[in-house]
Amino acid sequence: MSTQDPAARLRAEVKAMRLDWLVAEREARPLAPLPIPEKALLDRYAQLYTGAVSDVLREHALMDQALPHRIQPLRPEQPCTAGFAFTAKSAPNTQVTGEMTLRGAMLEAMGEGHFVVWDAGGAEDSTAWGGVMTAAAKARGVRGAAIDGGVRDTRQVMDADFPVFCRFRHPNAALGRAMLSHFQVPVRIGAVMVHPGDVVVADMDGVMVVPRALALPVLERCEEILGLEKEIFDWIEQGDSVAEISAKGGYF
Repeated sequence: MSTQDPAARLRAEVKAMRLDWLVAEREARPLAPLPIPEKALLDRYAQLYTGAVSDVLREHALMDQALPHRIQPLRPEQPCTAGFAFTAKSAPNTQVTGEMTLRGAMLEAMGEGHFVVWDAGGAEDSTAWGGVMTAAAKARGVRGAAIDGGVRDTRQVMDADFPVFCRFRHPNAALGRAMLSHFQVPVRIGAVMVHPGDVVVADMDGVMVVPRALALPVLERCEEILGLEKEIFDWIEQGDSVAEISAKGGYF
Protein backbone atom coordinates (compact mmCIF):
# COMPACT_ATOMS: atom_id res chain seq x y z
CA MET A 1 0.00 0.00 0.00
CA SER A 2 1.30 3.44 -0.91
CA THR A 3 2.31 5.68 1.97
CA GLN A 4 2.18 8.75 -0.25
CA ASP A 5 -0.30 11.35 0.99
CA PRO A 6 -3.52 11.82 -1.10
CA ALA A 7 -2.58 15.29 -2.33
CA ALA A 8 0.78 14.07 -3.60
CA ARG A 9 -0.89 11.12 -5.34
CA LEU A 10 -3.35 13.46 -7.05
CA ARG A 11 -0.53 15.70 -8.26
CA ALA A 12 1.27 12.66 -9.64
CA GLU A 13 -1.87 11.50 -11.46
CA VAL A 14 -2.46 14.93 -12.95
CA LYS A 15 1.11 15.04 -14.21
CA ALA A 16 1.01 11.50 -15.62
CA MET A 17 -2.31 11.99 -17.41
CA ARG A 18 -1.60 15.59 -18.49
CA LEU A 19 -4.78 16.86 -16.85
CA ASP A 20 -3.58 20.39 -16.11
CA TRP A 21 -5.76 21.96 -18.82
CA LEU A 22 -8.82 19.97 -17.75
CA VAL A 23 -8.34 20.91 -14.10
CA ALA A 24 -8.03 24.57 -15.04
CA GLU A 25 -11.20 24.37 -17.16
CA ARG A 26 -13.39 22.37 -14.78
CA GLU A 27 -12.36 23.60 -11.32
CA ALA A 28 -12.46 26.94 -9.53
CA ARG A 29 -9.87 29.49 -10.60
CA PRO A 30 -8.79 32.88 -9.21
CA LEU A 31 -10.82 35.79 -10.57
CA ALA A 32 -8.93 37.72 -13.24
CA PRO A 33 -8.87 41.47 -12.58
CA LEU A 34 -10.97 43.69 -14.83
CA PRO A 35 -9.60 46.78 -16.57
CA ILE A 36 -12.50 49.00 -15.50
CA PRO A 37 -14.58 49.15 -12.28
CA GLU A 38 -16.98 46.22 -11.93
CA LYS A 39 -20.12 48.30 -11.44
CA ALA A 40 -19.37 50.45 -14.48
CA LEU A 41 -18.85 47.34 -16.61
CA LEU A 42 -22.13 45.75 -15.47
CA ASP A 43 -24.11 48.97 -15.89
CA ARG A 44 -22.87 49.26 -19.48
CA TYR A 45 -23.73 45.63 -20.21
CA ALA A 46 -27.25 46.28 -18.91
CA GLN A 47 -27.69 48.85 -21.72
CA LEU A 48 -27.18 46.13 -24.36
CA TYR A 49 -29.34 43.24 -25.50
CA THR A 50 -28.49 39.55 -25.64
CA GLY A 51 -28.66 39.34 -29.44
CA ALA A 52 -25.78 41.81 -29.78
CA VAL A 53 -23.76 39.88 -27.18
CA SER A 54 -24.36 36.65 -29.08
CA ASP A 55 -23.22 38.23 -32.36
CA VAL A 56 -19.99 39.51 -30.83
CA LEU A 57 -19.20 36.18 -29.17
CA ARG A 58 -19.61 34.61 -32.61
CA GLU A 59 -16.82 36.91 -33.81
CA HIS A 60 -14.64 35.18 -31.20
CA ALA A 61 -15.76 31.73 -32.52
CA LEU A 62 -17.77 31.23 -29.32
CA MET A 63 -20.98 29.78 -30.71
CA ASP A 64 -22.41 28.11 -27.59
CA GLN A 65 -22.59 30.78 -24.91
CA ALA A 66 -26.39 31.02 -24.61
CA LEU A 67 -28.07 29.02 -21.87
CA PRO A 68 -30.64 26.55 -23.28
CA HIS A 69 -33.91 28.09 -24.46
CA ARG A 70 -35.74 26.07 -21.83
CA ILE A 71 -34.57 28.72 -19.34
CA GLN A 72 -37.08 31.55 -19.76
CA PRO A 73 -37.76 34.80 -17.86
CA LEU A 74 -40.55 34.79 -15.30
CA ARG A 75 -41.43 38.28 -16.52
CA PRO A 76 -42.09 38.24 -20.30
CA GLU A 77 -41.08 41.90 -20.73
CA GLN A 78 -37.82 41.44 -18.81
CA PRO A 79 -35.39 44.34 -19.43
CA CYS A 80 -31.71 43.59 -19.89
CA THR A 81 -29.74 42.94 -16.71
CA ALA A 82 -26.16 41.84 -16.08
CA GLY A 83 -24.05 40.47 -13.26
CA PHE A 84 -21.09 38.30 -12.40
CA ALA A 85 -21.84 34.58 -12.31
CA PHE A 86 -22.33 33.10 -8.85
CA THR A 87 -22.77 29.39 -9.47
CA ALA A 88 -24.67 26.74 -7.54
CA LYS A 89 -25.29 23.03 -8.08
CA SER A 90 -27.92 20.75 -6.56
CA ALA A 91 -29.50 17.41 -7.39
CA PRO A 92 -32.46 15.24 -6.37
CA ASN A 93 -31.80 13.84 -2.91
CA THR A 94 -34.10 12.76 -0.08
CA GLN A 95 -31.56 13.70 2.60
CA VAL A 96 -32.53 16.67 4.75
CA THR A 97 -29.66 17.16 7.21
CA GLY A 98 -27.17 19.77 6.05
CA GLU A 99 -29.27 21.40 3.35
CA MET A 100 -30.19 24.53 5.29
CA THR A 101 -26.64 24.95 6.64
CA LEU A 102 -25.12 24.88 3.16
CA ARG A 103 -27.82 27.19 1.77
CA GLY A 104 -27.08 29.66 4.54
CA ALA A 105 -23.36 29.57 3.73
CA MET A 106 -24.14 30.09 0.05
CA LEU A 107 -26.31 33.13 0.76
CA GLU A 108 -23.60 34.61 2.97
CA ALA A 109 -21.15 34.24 0.08
CA MET A 110 -23.39 36.11 -2.38
CA GLY A 111 -22.74 39.78 -2.80
CA GLU A 112 -23.01 42.99 -4.80
CA GLY A 113 -23.16 42.48 -8.54
CA HIS A 114 -23.63 38.71 -8.53
CA PHE A 115 -25.96 36.87 -10.89
CA VAL A 116 -26.88 33.38 -9.69
CA VAL A 117 -26.55 30.55 -12.23
CA TRP A 118 -27.96 27.33 -10.74
CA ASP A 119 -27.69 23.81 -12.11
CA ALA A 120 -30.52 21.90 -10.40
CA GLY A 121 -29.34 18.51 -11.64
CA GLY A 122 -32.47 17.68 -13.61
CA ALA A 123 -34.83 17.90 -10.62
CA GLU A 124 -38.45 17.83 -11.84
CA ASP A 125 -40.54 17.67 -8.67
CA SER A 126 -38.96 20.48 -6.63
CA THR A 127 -37.70 24.02 -6.92
CA ALA A 128 -34.33 25.59 -6.22
CA TRP A 129 -35.49 29.19 -5.85
CA GLY A 130 -38.41 31.03 -4.23
CA GLY A 131 -39.60 34.15 -2.48
CA VAL A 132 -37.32 34.04 0.57
CA MET A 133 -34.23 33.34 -1.56
CA THR A 134 -35.21 36.28 -3.75
CA ALA A 135 -35.54 38.64 -0.80
CA ALA A 136 -32.25 37.49 0.73
CA ALA A 137 -30.34 37.71 -2.55
CA LYS A 138 -31.75 41.12 -3.46
CA ALA A 139 -30.84 42.48 -0.03
CA ARG A 140 -27.24 41.43 -0.69
CA GLY A 141 -27.06 43.25 -4.01
CA VAL A 142 -27.52 40.25 -6.30
CA ARG A 143 -28.76 41.32 -9.75
CA GLY A 144 -30.68 38.24 -10.90
CA ALA A 145 -30.86 34.45 -11.09
CA ALA A 146 -30.98 31.87 -13.88
CA ILE A 147 -32.19 28.51 -12.61
CA ASP A 148 -31.91 25.38 -14.75
CA GLY A 149 -34.74 23.95 -12.69
CA GLY A 150 -37.80 25.09 -10.82
CA VAL A 151 -38.94 28.29 -9.14
CA ARG A 152 -41.88 28.82 -6.79
CA ASP A 153 -43.51 31.75 -4.98
CA THR A 154 -43.81 33.40 -8.38
CA ARG A 155 -45.95 36.29 -7.18
CA GLN A 156 -43.45 37.13 -4.42
CA VAL A 157 -40.55 37.00 -6.87
CA MET A 158 -42.29 39.22 -9.40
CA ASP A 159 -43.45 41.69 -6.75
CA ALA A 160 -39.82 42.00 -5.66
CA ASP A 161 -38.93 43.17 -9.20
CA PHE A 162 -36.02 40.74 -9.20
CA PRO A 163 -35.03 39.21 -12.56
CA VAL A 164 -35.43 35.42 -12.48
CA PHE A 165 -35.09 33.00 -15.39
CA CYS A 166 -36.08 29.37 -14.93
CA ARG A 167 -37.07 26.10 -16.58
CA PHE A 168 -40.44 25.66 -14.84
CA ARG A 169 -42.65 26.73 -11.93
CA HIS A 170 -43.75 24.30 -9.23
CA PRO A 171 -45.11 24.59 -5.67
CA ASN A 172 -42.72 22.04 -4.09
CA ALA A 173 -39.71 23.29 -2.13
CA ALA A 174 -36.37 21.48 -2.32
CA LEU A 175 -36.12 20.31 1.30
CA GLY A 176 -36.46 16.52 1.37
CA ARG A 177 -36.54 16.35 -2.45
CA ALA A 178 -33.24 17.90 -3.61
CA MET A 179 -30.03 19.03 -2.00
CA LEU A 180 -27.45 21.72 -2.64
CA SER A 181 -24.00 20.20 -3.09
CA HIS A 182 -21.67 22.97 -4.33
CA PHE A 183 -21.47 26.67 -4.94
CA GLN A 184 -18.93 28.90 -6.67
CA VAL A 185 -17.60 26.04 -8.82
CA PRO A 186 -17.75 25.79 -12.63
CA VAL A 187 -21.07 24.35 -13.82
CA ARG A 188 -22.18 23.16 -17.22
CA ILE A 189 -25.69 24.02 -18.39
CA GLY A 190 -26.49 22.76 -21.84
CA ALA A 191 -23.35 23.39 -23.88
CA VAL A 192 -22.21 26.32 -21.72
CA MET A 193 -19.43 26.12 -19.13
CA VAL A 194 -20.10 28.84 -16.57
CA HIS A 195 -17.23 29.89 -14.31
CA PRO A 196 -17.68 32.06 -11.23
CA GLY A 197 -17.02 35.64 -12.24
CA ASP A 198 -18.06 35.30 -15.88
CA VAL A 199 -20.41 38.05 -17.07
CA VAL A 200 -24.06 36.98 -17.35
CA VAL A 201 -26.30 39.11 -19.58
CA ALA A 202 -30.03 38.33 -19.64
CA ASP A 203 -33.18 39.77 -21.15
CA MET A 204 -36.51 38.62 -22.59
CA ASP A 205 -34.68 36.60 -25.29
CA GLY A 206 -32.64 34.51 -22.85
CA VAL A 207 -29.33 34.35 -21.00
CA MET A 208 -25.79 34.81 -22.39
CA VAL A 209 -22.51 34.04 -20.64
CA VAL A 210 -19.42 36.09 -21.51
CA PRO A 211 -16.06 34.62 -20.41
CA ARG A 212 -14.51 36.98 -17.90
CA ALA A 213 -11.30 37.35 -19.92
CA LEU A 214 -13.33 38.81 -22.81
CA ALA A 215 -15.62 41.01 -20.72
CA LEU A 216 -14.31 44.39 -21.85
CA PRO A 217 -13.58 43.69 -25.56
CA VAL A 218 -17.01 42.09 -25.98
CA LEU A 219 -18.66 45.05 -24.25
CA GLU A 220 -16.87 47.62 -26.40
CA ARG A 221 -17.65 45.76 -29.62
CA CYS A 222 -21.33 45.46 -28.63
CA GLU A 223 -21.49 49.20 -28.03
CA GLU A 224 -19.96 49.74 -31.46
CA ILE A 225 -22.62 47.50 -33.02
CA LEU A 226 -25.42 49.37 -31.24
CA GLY A 227 -24.12 52.61 -32.74
CA LEU A 228 -24.10 51.08 -36.22
CA GLU A 229 -27.59 49.63 -35.77
CA LYS A 230 -28.93 53.06 -34.84
CA GLU A 231 -27.56 54.35 -38.15
CA ILE A 232 -29.12 51.42 -40.05
CA PHE A 233 -32.54 52.11 -38.53
CA ASP A 234 -32.15 55.79 -39.46
CA TRP A 235 -31.26 54.85 -43.05
CA ILE A 236 -34.29 52.56 -43.28
CA GLU A 237 -36.55 55.27 -41.89
CA GLN A 238 -35.30 57.83 -44.41
CA GLY A 239 -36.07 55.44 -47.25
CA ASP A 240 -32.63 54.20 -48.31
CA SER A 241 -32.65 51.07 -50.45
CA VAL A 242 -31.14 47.76 -49.39
CA ALA A 243 -28.28 48.31 -51.84
CA GLU A 244 -27.61 51.82 -50.47
CA ILE A 245 -27.62 50.61 -46.89
CA SER A 246 -25.30 47.69 -47.74
CA ALA A 247 -22.91 50.04 -49.54
CA LYS A 248 -22.66 52.19 -46.40
CA GLY A 249 -21.72 49.14 -44.28
CA GLY A 250 -25.18 48.25 -43.08
CA TYR A 251 -26.60 44.75 -42.74
CA PHE A 252 -29.93 43.03 -42.20
